[in-house]
Amino acid sequence: MSRPPRSAVAETPPDDIPPEGLPDEGSVPAEEDLLALVDEGVGETQPSSLARGVEVIKAHLRHAPNGPGVYRMLGQDSEVLYVGKARSIRKRIASYTREVGHTNRIARMISLTVSMVFVSTETETEALLLEANYIKQMKPRFNVLLRDDKSFPYILLSGDHAAPQITKHRGARNRKGDYFGPFASVWAVNRTLNALQRAFLLRSCTDSFYENRTRPCLLFQIKRCSGPCTGEVSHEAYGDLVREARDFLSGKSRAVRERLAEDMNAAAEALEFETAARLRDRIAALSAVQGSQGVNPRTVEEADVFALVEEAGHFAIEVFFFRTYQNWGNRTYFPRADRSLSGEEVLDAFLAQFYEDKPAPRCVLLSHDVENAAVLQEALTARMGRKVEVSRPQRGERRELVEHAEKNARETLARKLAEASAQEKLLAALASAFGLDQKLRRVEIYDNSHIMGTNAVGAMVVAGPAGFMKSHYRTFNIKDATLTPGDDYGMMREVLGRRFSRLKKEEAEGAAPAPEGEFPSRPDLILIDGGKGQFEAARQTLAELGVEGVAIVGIAKGPDRDAGRETFFMEGRESFKLPPRDPALYFVQRLRDEAHRFAIGTHRARRKKDFTKSPLDEIAGIGPARKRALLQAFGTAKAISRAALADLEKAPGINAATAKLVYDYFNDRA
Repeated sequence: MSRPPRSAVAETPPDDIPPEGLPDEGSVPAEEDLLALVDEGVGETQPSSLARGVEVIKAHLRHAPNGPGVYRMLGQDSEVLYVGKARSIRKRIASYTREVGHTNRIARMISLTVSMVFVSTETETEALLLEANYIKQMKPRFNVLLRDDKSFPYILLSGDHAAPQITKHRGARNRKGDYFGPFASVWAVNRTLNALQRAFLLRSCTDSFYENRTRPCLLFQIKRCSGPCTGEVSHEAYGDLVREARDFLSGKSRAVRERLAEDMNAAAEALEFETAARLRDRIAALSAVQGSQGVNPRTVEEADVFALVEEAGHFAIEVFFFRTYQNWGNRTYFPRADRSLSGEEVLDAFLAQFYEDKPAPRCVLLSHDVENAAVLQEALTARMGRKVEVSRPQRGERRELVEHAEKNARETLARKLAEASAQEKLLAALASAFGLDQKLRRVEIYDNSHIMGTNAVGAMVVAGPAGFMKSHYRTFNIKDATLTPGDDYGMMREVLGRRFSRLKKEEAEGAAPAPEGEFPSRPDLILIDGGKGQFEAARQTLAELGVEGVAIVGIAKGPDRDAGRETFFMEGRESFKLPPRDPALYFVQRLRDEAHRFAIGTHRARRKKDFTKSPLDEIAGIGPARKRALLQAFGTAKAISRAALADLEKAPGINAATAKLVYDYFNDRA
């Protein structure tokens, strides 16, 4: 869906509008003077600013296309305020030229508009797809935004090897094979893969691991793999296992189980009890796959179920995935949407963005009637090459699935609102404990991790009113070669210097501060996991960069590193402690522990990568095949480094040029 429509014409730029149709640049009022904040949904737009916006839209109306397409409303500094699609752009734009009758949200949007851009398409379906693409790329403040757009995990049964591999996959489908999913989480994929390995004995190892085996691995010993790598099973028999797994994942689970049951009975009658026992275990594993999925439909083979609920101006959308009559998990989304929007409008906008980069099932079930259901159905049908039904069921099992999703959405939203309320109280307690006047919207916690200076990393953890904001976490590989190994102060200076240098650059390029309802990019408070030395390093770094308005607190661990006896350092105050039972103290400990966990995890991942790294990986022109040939000929990378040029040239699969490349690399290093 990300490609532009074939019929898209050149965008109509603002410069095409006659100068007399636009107000003077100096007459455009500042944003904060025009409107109350978007997510607050309150406040009145000044009549003069609304009239200016209407005049801008009227000027662009003369050049608006009559046919279908997408329009963008732009604010100051070319900020994209809103992206919309219409069957007739001219008619839709004309609806904005009234000075009365608008909701607060639309009136604020019109007041901020200083220019418009149009893109024509052949059909409304193409306009819907292009609109979803633009919204995900540009994130306009007045649109409904899909906050979590991470790709879903799938099960891949590879098709590029004589002995296909079964594994989990996320991202672009570049590898040849069959993809089954989506699953709502990696946990759901791992659980299913675990059972499928027991049931079908398919290999999960990488191709390079497979090629280098000389005897079966542990998975063969514990009956999780049939051992095709060493010929424990023939390729023909392994192919039968692959076909059974493909049939099972494609919805033919009953036929597969019946076939296995017949084989088990036949083996038992032939007194081949070991074979019968193995088949029995495989049938039990298949039952585990189907029985542990939760709510499994009886008549719905393949569907995505969307249920939206609203409470206190907040929206939650629960999505359940059903494939092959099995529940493959669910995920909850909390889209960013203006409180003036109805549930139907939010769900309508959400669906197009959701399927912008995801395959659609044969059936999409909704809790609300949405305006663009027919257009979305047409778009998904065209993209998938088969009929896709988009509907709101009224009765039967389909309605029961929607009601079940609604119940989950309502419970999840209630928990989130309760957690958000508690989190805001903790942030307020933290501000009070440190004597801060401003409301804390973003707190950043920093920690370093290394072993004697090696594999040094810095970590930034972020917390806000919604809890830990994991999409904002960052890691920093320490790059300064002049640092003394283990120099924690120097590492802290580098981490904060890089973080705030980038922030200042973004702010200098015109990035507007986040409105009240959005998560800001600039922190209100920085917590440093370290004593007075780290605190001073952080304070000096921010002072050198000219960063103001950000409070810094250093946290020194108590005697014997006991939690609850921490000492705090702040500018302008003597070091102090918090009362042992203060909720703010527990909150600080939780924040610090999360930063420590994240830093340690990143450090371990980097160290593990170094452990498995081979010098051959650094030689340009040495790919997996030549690397495998060298290792098979010499055994280890160390032996390769000591080999003479003549010996390298004799290695199977290695020509003279490659041998010279490898020899020169290791001898130059020496």
